[in-house]
Amino acid sequence: MLPLVGIPRTIAKFLQSYRQVFGKEAGWKHISRYINGLLMSPNKTLQGIYSQLVWDGENKVSRRAMHEAVFEAGWKYQELMEEHRKNVAVIHQGKGREVMALDWTMSYHPYSEKIFGAKSAYDYVNRCGRCYQTVVTAVVSNAQRLDGIAVEVQQPNYEKEELAYLKMTAKESYEEMEQVRERLLELLHYQKNRLAYRKRTEIAVEIVRQIETEGHFPHADYAFDQGVLSRPLTELIEAKGKHWVTEVERSRNIMWNSQWQRVDQVAEGLKTAHPESFRHKSVRCRNNEPREIWAFTKVVRLKKYGRKRLMITHEKPDLSDNPRFLLTDASALGCFTNIYLLELSLASRNLS
Repeated sequence: MLPLVGIPRTIAKFLQSYRQVFGKEAGWKHISRYINGLLMSPNKTLQGIYSQLVWDGENKVSRRAMHEAVFEAGWKYQELMEEHRKNVAVIHQGKGREVMALDWTMSYHPYSEKIFGAKSAYDYVNRCGRCYQTVVTAVVSNAQRLDGIAVEVQQPNYEKEELAYLKMTAKESYEEMEQVRERLLELLHYQKNRLAYRKRTEIAVEIVRQIETEGHFPHADYAFDQGVLSRPLTELIEAKGKHWVTEVERSRNIMWNSQWQRVDQVAEGLKTAHPESFRHKSVRCRNNEPREIWAFTKVVRLKKYGRKRLMITHEKPDLSDNPRFLLTDASALGCFTNIYLLELSLASRNLS
Protein backbone atom coordinates (compact mmCIF):
# COMPACT_ATOMS: atom_id res chain seq x y z
CA MET A 1 0.00 0.00 0.00
CA LEU A 2 1.69 3.19 -1.22
CA PRO A 3 1.60 6.36 0.92
CA LEU A 4 -0.41 9.43 -0.12
CA VAL A 5 2.00 12.35 -0.40
CA GLY A 6 -0.15 14.88 -2.24
CA ILE A 7 -3.17 15.59 -4.43
CA PRO A 8 -2.74 14.60 -8.12
CA ARG A 9 -3.08 17.52 -10.52
CA THR A 10 -6.13 16.06 -12.28
CA ILE A 11 -8.05 15.68 -9.00
CA ALA A 12 -6.90 19.08 -7.69
CA LYS A 13 -7.98 20.84 -10.89
CA PHE A 14 -11.43 19.25 -10.79
CA LEU A 15 -11.94 19.95 -7.09
CA GLN A 16 -10.98 23.61 -7.44
CA SER A 17 -14.33 24.42 -9.05
CA TYR A 18 -16.03 23.50 -5.75
CA ARG A 19 -13.82 25.72 -3.59
CA GLN A 20 -16.48 28.41 -3.14
CA VAL A 21 -18.87 25.93 -1.51
CA PHE A 22 -16.56 25.49 1.47
CA GLY A 23 -15.41 27.98 4.08
CA LYS A 24 -11.98 27.79 5.72
CA GLU A 25 -8.86 27.00 3.72
CA ALA A 26 -7.66 24.46 6.29
CA GLY A 27 -10.95 22.59 6.11
CA TRP A 28 -10.85 22.68 2.31
CA LYS A 29 -7.40 21.05 2.31
CA HIS A 30 -8.65 18.32 4.62
CA ILE A 31 -11.61 17.67 2.34
CA SER A 32 -9.35 17.56 -0.73
CA ARG A 33 -7.15 14.97 0.96
CA TYR A 34 -10.19 12.98 1.99
CA ILE A 35 -11.65 12.87 -1.54
CA ASN A 36 -8.22 11.99 -2.89
CA GLY A 37 -8.14 9.09 -0.45
CA LEU A 38 -11.58 7.89 -1.53
CA LEU A 39 -10.23 7.61 -5.07
CA MET A 40 -6.69 6.39 -4.38
CA SER A 41 -6.78 4.46 -1.09
CA PRO A 42 -7.80 0.78 -0.96
CA ASN A 43 -9.23 1.46 2.52
CA LYS A 44 -12.04 4.02 2.06
CA THR A 45 -12.60 4.70 5.76
CA LEU A 46 -11.41 7.90 7.39
CA GLN A 47 -8.95 5.92 9.51
CA GLY A 48 -7.60 4.06 6.49
CA ILE A 49 -7.09 7.25 4.48
CA TYR A 50 -5.48 9.03 7.43
CA SER A 51 -3.03 6.17 7.98
CA GLN A 52 -1.71 6.54 4.41
CA LEU A 53 -1.06 10.29 4.58
CA VAL A 54 2.55 11.48 4.83
CA TRP A 55 3.03 14.49 7.12
CA ASP A 56 6.11 16.43 8.17
CA GLY A 57 6.69 17.03 11.85
CA GLU A 58 5.40 20.63 11.87
CA ASN A 59 2.16 20.29 9.85
CA LYS A 60 0.86 17.01 11.16
CA VAL A 61 -2.77 17.28 12.29
CA SER A 62 -4.97 15.08 14.40
CA ARG A 63 -7.55 12.68 13.10
CA ARG A 64 -10.15 14.78 14.87
CA ALA A 65 -9.20 17.80 12.73
CA MET A 66 -9.86 15.89 9.53
CA HIS A 67 -13.12 14.47 10.90
CA GLU A 68 -14.27 17.99 11.78
CA ALA A 69 -13.31 19.39 8.38
CA VAL A 70 -15.07 16.63 6.46
CA PHE A 71 -18.18 15.95 8.50
CA GLU A 72 -18.74 19.06 10.65
CA ALA A 73 -17.78 21.93 8.32
CA GLY A 74 -20.51 24.37 7.31
CA TRP A 75 -20.76 23.39 3.67
CA LYS A 76 -24.20 22.97 2.08
CA TYR A 77 -25.15 19.78 0.31
CA GLN A 78 -27.63 21.48 -2.00
CA GLU A 79 -25.11 24.11 -3.07
CA LEU A 80 -22.50 21.43 -3.67
CA MET A 81 -24.79 19.40 -5.94
CA GLU A 82 -25.91 22.48 -7.87
CA GLU A 83 -22.29 23.41 -8.50
CA HIS A 84 -21.53 19.81 -9.45
CA ARG A 85 -24.34 19.67 -12.03
CA LYS A 86 -23.14 22.94 -13.55
CA ASN A 87 -19.60 21.60 -13.89
CA VAL A 88 -20.78 18.30 -15.34
CA ALA A 89 -22.94 20.14 -17.91
CA VAL A 90 -19.85 21.97 -19.21
CA ILE A 91 -17.98 18.69 -19.59
CA HIS A 92 -20.89 17.11 -21.48
CA GLN A 93 -21.37 19.92 -24.00
CA GLY A 94 -20.83 18.83 -27.58
CA LYS A 95 -20.50 15.12 -26.70
CA GLY A 96 -23.64 13.88 -28.46
CA ARG A 97 -27.09 12.84 -27.29
CA GLU A 98 -27.60 12.51 -23.56
CA VAL A 99 -29.78 10.24 -21.46
CA MET A 100 -30.85 10.96 -17.89
CA ALA A 101 -31.20 7.72 -15.92
CA LEU A 102 -33.22 7.63 -12.68
CA ASP A 103 -32.83 4.68 -10.35
CA TRP A 104 -33.13 3.56 -6.74
CA THR A 105 -31.21 1.04 -4.70
CA MET A 106 -30.73 -0.35 -1.20
CA SER A 107 -27.51 0.70 0.53
CA TYR A 108 -26.84 -1.92 3.20
CA HIS A 109 -25.64 -1.08 6.71
CA PRO A 110 -25.92 -4.41 8.52
CA TYR A 111 -24.33 -3.30 11.79
CA SER A 112 -25.91 0.06 12.58
CA GLU A 113 -29.20 1.94 12.45
CA LYS A 114 -27.53 5.16 13.64
CA ILE A 115 -26.47 6.08 10.09
CA PHE A 116 -28.69 8.75 8.53
CA GLY A 117 -31.75 7.23 6.85
CA ALA A 118 -30.89 3.65 7.82
CA LYS A 119 -33.76 1.44 8.92
CA SER A 120 -34.27 -2.16 9.89
CA ALA A 121 -36.83 -3.61 7.49
CA TYR A 122 -37.66 -6.58 5.31
CA ASP A 123 -35.53 -6.75 2.17
CA TYR A 124 -37.82 -8.21 -0.49
CA VAL A 125 -34.92 -8.43 -2.97
CA ASN A 126 -32.90 -10.89 -0.84
CA ARG A 127 -35.98 -12.01 1.12
CA CYS A 128 -34.61 -11.42 4.59
CA GLY A 129 -34.46 -8.76 7.28
CA ARG A 130 -31.75 -6.13 6.72
CA CYS A 131 -30.62 -2.71 7.87
CA TYR A 132 -30.33 -0.44 4.86
CA GLN A 133 -30.90 2.97 3.30
CA THR A 134 -33.19 3.54 0.33
CA VAL A 135 -31.25 5.76 -2.10
CA VAL A 136 -32.63 7.48 -5.22
CA THR A 137 -30.07 8.55 -7.82
CA ALA A 138 -29.83 10.39 -11.15
CA VAL A 139 -27.06 9.86 -13.71
CA VAL A 140 -26.47 11.66 -17.02
CA SER A 141 -24.84 9.64 -19.79
CA ASN A 142 -23.63 10.08 -23.35
CA ALA A 143 -21.58 7.91 -25.66
CA GLN A 144 -18.30 8.89 -23.96
CA ARG A 145 -18.97 9.21 -20.23
CA LEU A 146 -21.51 9.06 -17.42
CA ASP A 147 -21.73 11.21 -14.29
CA GLY A 148 -23.85 11.07 -11.16
CA ILE A 149 -25.72 14.35 -10.67
CA ALA A 150 -28.15 13.65 -7.82
CA VAL A 151 -28.47 11.35 -4.81
CA GLU A 152 -31.16 11.45 -2.14
CA VAL A 153 -31.56 9.19 0.90
CA GLN A 154 -35.13 8.36 1.82
CA GLN A 155 -35.98 8.90 5.47
CA PRO A 156 -37.51 5.88 7.24
CA ASN A 157 -41.26 5.80 7.69
CA TYR A 158 -42.25 5.04 11.26
CA GLU A 159 -45.87 6.19 10.94
CA LYS A 160 -47.34 2.84 12.00
CA GLU A 161 -45.12 2.61 15.09
CA GLU A 162 -45.81 6.22 16.09
CA LEU A 163 -49.56 5.79 15.62
CA ALA A 164 -49.51 2.60 17.70
CA TYR A 165 -47.69 4.48 20.47
CA LEU A 166 -50.26 7.30 20.41
CA LYS A 167 -53.13 4.83 20.67
CA MET A 168 -51.44 2.91 23.49
CA THR A 169 -50.73 6.05 25.56
CA ALA A 170 -54.10 7.76 24.96
CA LYS A 171 -56.12 8.75 28.03
CA GLU A 172 -59.79 9.58 28.36
CA SER A 173 -58.99 12.81 30.24
CA TYR A 174 -55.99 14.87 31.33
CA GLU A 175 -56.14 16.49 34.75
CA GLU A 176 -53.12 18.81 34.47
CA MET A 177 -52.23 21.34 31.77
CA GLU A 178 -48.66 19.97 31.56
CA GLN A 179 -50.04 16.58 30.51
CA VAL A 180 -52.13 18.29 27.84
CA ARG A 181 -49.09 20.14 26.56
CA GLU A 182 -46.98 16.96 26.33
CA ARG A 183 -49.78 15.13 24.57
CA LEU A 184 -50.22 17.95 22.08
CA LEU A 185 -46.47 17.90 21.32
CA GLU A 186 -46.63 14.15 20.67
CA LEU A 187 -49.51 14.64 18.23
CA LEU A 188 -47.72 17.49 16.46
CA HIS A 189 -44.52 15.46 16.10
CA TYR A 190 -46.52 12.59 14.63
CA GLN A 191 -48.17 14.90 12.11
CA LYS A 192 -44.85 16.56 11.24
CA ASN A 193 -43.12 13.22 10.59
CA ARG A 194 -46.07 11.96 8.57
CA LEU A 195 -46.01 15.01 6.29
CA ALA A 196 -42.21 15.00 5.97
CA TYR A 197 -42.03 11.40 4.72
CA ARG A 198 -41.60 11.09 0.95
CA LYS A 199 -42.04 8.02 -1.21
CA ARG A 200 -39.19 7.19 -3.57
CA THR A 201 -41.44 8.16 -6.50
CA GLU A 202 -41.90 11.59 -4.91
CA ILE A 203 -38.14 11.94 -4.44
CA ALA A 204 -37.62 11.11 -8.12
CA VAL A 205 -40.11 13.82 -9.12
CA GLU A 206 -38.30 16.39 -6.95
CA ILE A 207 -34.95 15.44 -8.49
CA VAL A 208 -36.29 15.86 -12.03
CA ARG A 209 -37.96 19.16 -11.16
CA GLN A 210 -34.68 20.50 -9.74
CA ILE A 211 -32.68 19.35 -12.77
CA GLU A 212 -35.15 20.87 -15.22
CA THR A 213 -35.32 24.13 -13.24
CA GLU A 214 -31.54 24.52 -13.47
CA GLY A 215 -31.67 23.81 -17.20
CA HIS A 216 -28.13 22.45 -17.59
CA PHE A 217 -29.23 19.44 -19.69
CA PRO A 218 -31.90 20.82 -22.05
CA HIS A 219 -31.81 17.94 -24.55
CA ALA A 220 -31.52 14.92 -22.23
CA ASP A 221 -34.43 12.48 -22.28
CA TYR A 222 -35.18 10.18 -19.35
CA ALA A 223 -34.88 6.44 -18.74
CA PHE A 224 -35.92 4.78 -15.47
CA ASP A 225 -37.21 1.50 -14.10
CA GLN A 226 -40.64 0.65 -12.77
CA GLY A 227 -39.55 1.38 -9.21
CA VAL A 228 -39.79 5.14 -9.73
CA LEU A 229 -42.53 5.17 -12.39
CA SER A 230 -45.43 7.42 -11.43
CA ARG A 231 -47.92 9.63 -13.22
CA PRO A 232 -46.57 12.91 -11.72
CA LEU A 233 -43.08 11.97 -12.99
CA THR A 234 -44.19 11.25 -16.55
CA GLU A 235 -46.38 14.34 -16.68
CA LEU A 236 -43.51 16.53 -15.47
CA ILE A 237 -41.12 15.16 -18.11
CA GLU A 238 -43.70 15.55 -20.88
CA ALA A 239 -44.47 19.11 -19.76
CA LYS A 240 -40.79 19.95 -20.36
CA GLY A 241 -41.06 18.72 -23.95
CA LYS A 242 -38.93 15.63 -23.33
CA HIS A 243 -39.43 11.91 -23.77
CA TRP A 244 -39.19 9.07 -21.27
CA VAL A 245 -38.88 5.29 -21.39
CA THR A 246 -39.29 2.76 -18.62
CA GLU A 247 -39.44 -0.98 -18.14
CA VAL A 248 -42.81 -2.11 -16.76
CA GLU A 249 -43.73 -5.21 -14.80
CA ARG A 250 -45.15 -8.20 -16.66
CA SER A 251 -48.36 -8.01 -14.64
CA ARG A 252 -49.23 -4.55 -16.01
CA ASN A 253 -52.70 -4.46 -17.56
CA ILE A 254 -53.19 -2.96 -21.02
CA MET A 255 -56.24 -2.58 -23.24
CA TRP A 256 -55.95 -5.34 -25.83
CA ASN A 257 -58.78 -6.46 -28.14
CA SER A 258 -61.27 -4.32 -26.19
CA GLN A 259 -60.47 -5.91 -22.83
CA TRP A 260 -57.88 -5.49 -20.07
CA GLN A 261 -55.13 -8.11 -20.26
CA ARG A 262 -51.78 -8.66 -18.61
CA VAL A 263 -48.91 -7.62 -20.85
CA ASP A 264 -47.10 -10.96 -20.43
CA GLN A 265 -50.25 -12.78 -21.64
CA VAL A 266 -50.35 -10.51 -24.68
CA ALA A 267 -46.68 -11.25 -25.39
CA GLU A 268 -47.22 -15.00 -25.09
CA GLY A 269 -50.19 -14.83 -27.47
CA LEU A 270 -48.20 -12.86 -30.04
CA LYS A 271 -45.25 -15.24 -29.83
CA THR A 272 -47.48 -18.26 -30.34
CA ALA A 273 -49.91 -16.97 -32.97
CA HIS A 274 -47.96 -14.21 -34.74
CA PRO A 275 -44.18 -14.61 -34.28
CA GLU A 276 -43.66 -12.64 -37.49
CA SER A 277 -44.87 -9.52 -35.68
CA PHE A 278 -41.50 -9.38 -33.86
CA ARG A 279 -39.24 -7.55 -36.31
CA HIS A 280 -35.47 -7.82 -36.29
CA LYS A 281 -33.52 -4.66 -35.44
CA SER A 282 -29.86 -3.94 -34.80
CA VAL A 283 -29.01 -1.21 -32.31
CA ARG A 284 -25.87 0.13 -30.67
CA CYS A 285 -25.59 0.63 -26.92
CA ARG A 286 -23.93 3.66 -25.32
CA ASN A 287 -20.61 1.75 -25.28
CA ASN A 288 -20.98 1.35 -29.07
CA GLU A 289 -21.51 -2.39 -28.85
CA PRO A 290 -24.08 -3.75 -31.34
CA ARG A 291 -27.09 -5.63 -30.06
CA GLU A 292 -29.57 -7.69 -32.06
CA ILE A 293 -33.18 -7.70 -30.90
CA TRP A 294 -36.60 -8.78 -32.14
CA ALA A 295 -39.24 -6.23 -31.20
CA PHE A 296 -42.98 -5.72 -31.37
CA THR A 297 -44.30 -2.21 -30.83
CA LYS A 298 -47.80 -0.76 -30.63
CA VAL A 299 -49.61 2.20 -29.06
CA VAL A 300 -51.90 0.87 -26.31
CA ARG A 301 -54.02 2.31 -23.54
CA LEU A 302 -53.13 1.91 -19.85
CA LYS A 303 -54.91 2.88 -16.69
CA LYS A 304 -53.81 6.28 -15.33
CA TYR A 305 -51.29 6.83 -18.15
CA GLY A 306 -53.58 6.85 -21.17
CA ARG A 307 -52.24 6.01 -24.64
CA LYS A 308 -48.53 5.12 -24.62
CA ARG A 309 -46.24 3.11 -26.85
CA LEU A 310 -45.49 -0.43 -25.69
CA MET A 311 -42.46 -2.36 -26.92
CA ILE A 312 -41.95 -6.08 -26.33
CA THR A 313 -38.39 -7.23 -27.07
CA HIS A 314 -36.56 -10.56 -27.33
CA GLU A 315 -32.83 -11.11 -27.75
CA LYS A 316 -33.08 -14.55 -29.37
CA PRO A 317 -34.43 -15.07 -32.91
CA ASP A 318 -36.62 -18.01 -31.82
CA LEU A 319 -38.19 -15.80 -29.09
CA SER A 320 -37.33 -18.44 -26.46
CA ASP A 321 -35.90 -15.97 -23.93
CA ASN A 322 -37.91 -13.96 -21.42
CA PRO A 323 -39.27 -10.78 -23.03
CA ARG A 324 -38.70 -7.23 -21.78
CA PHE A 325 -41.59 -4.78 -21.65
CA LEU A 326 -40.83 -1.13 -22.36
CA LEU A 327 -43.19 1.82 -22.17
CA THR A 328 -42.76 5.36 -23.48
CA ASP A 329 -44.61 8.54 -24.32
CA ALA A 330 -42.93 8.73 -27.74
CA SER A 331 -45.99 7.54 -29.66
CA ALA A 332 -45.48 9.52 -32.86
CA LEU A 333 -41.76 9.63 -33.66
CA GLY A 334 -41.97 7.62 -36.87
CA CYS A 335 -40.13 4.50 -37.96
CA PHE A 336 -37.00 5.23 -35.87
CA THR A 337 -38.90 5.26 -32.60
CA ASN A 338 -38.18 1.62 -31.79
CA ILE A 339 -34.40 1.97 -32.04
CA TYR A 340 -34.54 5.23 -30.09
CA LEU A 341 -36.49 3.65 -27.23
CA LEU A 342 -34.30 0.59 -26.98
CA GLU A 343 -31.13 2.64 -26.90
CA LEU A 344 -32.50 4.69 -24.01
CA SER A 345 -33.49 1.57 -22.11
CA LEU A 346 -30.15 -0.14 -22.65
CA ALA A 347 -28.41 3.03 -21.48
CA SER A 348 -30.41 2.85 -18.26
CA ARG A 349 -29.52 -0.82 -17.79
CA ASN A 350 -25.80 -0.20 -18.39
CA LEU A 351 -25.75 2.61 -15.84
CA SER A 352 -26.92 0.26 -13.11
